[in-house]
Amino acid sequence: MKSKIFIGVFLIIILIANMSLASYSTVTMEVVEEPICTIALEENSKFEKKLISKDLKNKEVTLQLQVTNQETLKHTTGEIMIVLDISNSMKDITSDNKTRRDLIFDSANTLITNLLEDNTNLDIGIVSFSSNEDLAKEGTIEDATLVSDLSNDSSILTDAISNIELAGGRTNLQAGITLARQQFSEEDNNKYIIILTDGVPNLAIDYDGEYYSDDVINKTKQELKDVESSNISLITMLSGTSDPEYVPAEDEKSYEDIVNEIFGDSTSPTAGKFYYVTDDKIEDTVTTDIYNSLVPALKTLKDITIVDYFPDEIIKNFDFAYVSEANIGTISSKVDTDKNSITWEIPELDVGETATVQYKLKLKENYSVTILSKLLNTNEKVDLTYTDLSGNNKSRTSSLTPTLRLTEPTTVKEEPKEEPKEAPKTPSTLPKAGTASLIGFGVFAGGLFIYSTIKLINIYKKMN
Repeated sequence: MKSKIFIGVFLIIILIANMSLASYSTVTMEVVEEPICTIALEENSKFEKKLISKDLKNKEVTLQLQVTNQETLKHTTGEIMIVLDISNSMKDITSDNKTRRDLIFDSANTLITNLLEDNTNLDIGIVSFSSNEDLAKEGTIEDATLVSDLSNDSSILTDAISNIELAGGRTNLQAGITLARQQFSEEDNNKYIIILTDGVPNLAIDYDGEYYSDDVINKTKQELKDVESSNISLITMLSGTSDPEYVPAEDEKSYEDIVNEIFGDSTSPTAGKFYYVTDDKIEDTVTTDIYNSLVPALKTLKDITIVDYFPDEIIKNFDFAYVSEANIGTISSKVDTDKNSITWEIPELDVGETATVQYKLKLKENYSVTILSKLLNTNEKVDLTYTDLSGNNKSRTSSLTPTLRLTEPTTVKEEPKEEPKEAPKTPSTLPKAGTASLIGFGVFAGGLFIYSTIKLINIYKKMN
């Protein structure tokens, strides 16, 4: 009894397998719909999934996933005044065996060059400050000097900085800021003051005659506040205070105390942005931190994760293979069969960048005939998450997908034609059987062989 059940089940399996294999050569694939799945990310950026090629003869289609950052990159516009400290302390040698003057001036030149490469319509001017060598003029606006008028010619500006000579033993920052503010035009545009200094201010305009006094501190601090209240963006970098605990002879306050009273700190500055750095951080602070603070939002899309899901019928009946790997980010090496999905992760996508990946779906030879004539979605849905330009986490999803259909050709039944009767002839060869006849014969023969083999084994066992 068990042998008969086994044989029956086995014959059914063979029959189904042969039906599928036999129909693979005759089944036809068609693309019923090929819509483009589009998910907007920002104003101009988007994700797209679309069918890009179809080889219907080989029963395969190729799909492409693509993310494009097409945001408009904005540049710094308006006018910038760079205020440079030229007091004698700028001659100090740093740990790199360079003078502080070289570090700050070279960084300022790099900043100017990069900004004007971004936008040639930006105007930049330069003012220097220390203390006037004529003591009669000390504590006046003449402690500052106009090095260059507003210009968009980087060579003029960098040459002007390179030719600055250090002078003056003291630091009148208020004079430098006041002179810089006077250089701005009346045009209603963006205005910036960038202060690059290595010393603690110790005199001011019309100060009380005492270096590092409360009068100097208050006047310099008020000047910083006045800049901000005038709708001028202020950025200050202070470096070179090697001994912040040192107390100048003229005052009971340390350098650190005076710095905090005038500038505040990086988290709570008196005005604008304040960078208090060591000499080894000068270049990075000027060319990276200050540059980035001047440039509007960089428009970089971040933390993009795309999960592409497949229907169960596609997973079971189609082979999946990448045509081209992801050019940016990382993607699953194969389909996750627990979730029927692939996951693509893109850490960052800058302005102008396009991330692309392509994969192929090819019908398996042993596909299930149950999918014949059905509408088959190549994908189930796409889930997309990312961090937008404001730093917010966003989620998007779409179920729009191309659709396929598999069909078997239909046989048109023809009316039999009457043929003149002839005497039956013995055929020299067997008649050609159709596909179905051959399949049936093969199944029958295979089953008969297996049945006979089992019977012989049983007879053998009984005899022994």
